Amino acid sequence: MTWYNKPAIWSEDNDSLYVRVEGYTDYWRVTHYDFIRDNGHFYYQEQAGDFVASVKITGQYKDLYDQAGLMIRLDERNWIKTGIEYVDERQHVSAVVTREFSDWSVCPQNHNPPSTYLRLTRQNDSVRIDYSFDDFTYQMLRLVYFPPDVTLQIGLVAAAPDGQGFDVTFDRFAVLDIS
Repeated sequence: MTWYNKPAIWSEDNDSLYVRVEGYTDYWRVTHYDFIRDNGHFYYQEQAGDFVASVKITGQYKDLYDQAGLMIRLDERNWIKTGIEYVDERQHVSAVVTREFSDWSVCPQNHNPPSTYLRLTRQNDSVRIDYSFDDFTYQMLRLVYFPPDVTLQIGLVAAAPDGQGFDVTFDRFAVLDIS
C-alpha cells in the first residue's frame, strides 16, 4: 500500500492501521465552499475490475468535519469518499462523490457509534456504499456512477478540515476481487 499525503504519525500492526490525523486536511472540490482541497491522508492500493472493499473504523472525532473512511480515487477530479464525518457534535455516515465538483450526503447517527463498518462494491459503472454498526446488518447509503474499465486507487482516508486532528484506527481492511 502507498500513502498519498502521508501523516507524520501512523503505525501498522497485523490487520490494524493507526493514524494521527493532521489538522487542516481535506478532500473537496469547489461546490458551496468555492475552494479545492486535496491534502487528506489516503493509504491505498491500485485495483482494476470489480471488487468489494471493507473496513472497520474507530475514531476519536472531536472537531467539526473530522472524518475517516474509505476512498476510491481515479484522480484529483474523480473520487468518492465515505465514512463517518463529525458535524454538530454527532457522527454522520457520509459520502462525498466528486466528478469535477463535489456533492455531499449525510445520515445523522444520534447514538455516536463506537465503530462503523463500511463496504464499497464496485461493479461495472457503479459503486454501492453500505454501512453497518455490527458487521452483520448493512444498509445502503448510496449507489453512484463511477467510470468503468479503469484502474483506480482504493484505500483508507482521513481528514480534519477545521480542527487540530484526531486519532483513528482502521481494522480488517480488505479488497476482494469479484470480476
